[in-house]
Amino acid sequence: MPEWYFLPFYAILRAIPNKLLGVIELFSSIAILFFVPWLDTSKVRSTRYRPIYKWFFWSFVVTCIALGYFGSQPPEGIYLTFSRICAAYYFLFFLVVMPVVGRIERPERLLGSITESVLGREEHVAALLPPHRGEERVN
Repeated sequence: MPEWYFLPFYAILRAIPNKLLGVIELFSSIAILFFVPWLDTSKVRSTRYRPIYKWFFWSFVVTCIALGYFGSQPPEGIYLTFSRICAAYYFLFFLVVMPVVGRIERPERLLGSITESVLGREEHVAALLPPHRGEERVN
């Protein structure tokens, strides 16, 4: 059995009955990670402002954890069935979900600056900042 960080890819390898196709899927599951910047078609990269994508992302995380578990189990019975389902979702996430959700989703309101997300709205930020040289603080 491989190291724990290889188990999801090992589960994908064992989910395919044909050995050659299993090896192709194994290398494809790694190679597809290099194409993520082009597969994500959304103009907003942060998941914080993309509620639909957030659900798909967390289901992808659960799928990867499940693939890791199924990779440590014998490739038979229910483990094999679920590893095939999870392997299919792994590829569907990158090839279908990311491009389609990126095009159809309307992100929530974006913040104007990074300080707004940390400190709040601009009125509150101005009260916290020190006055410029020669200016008085107005409260």
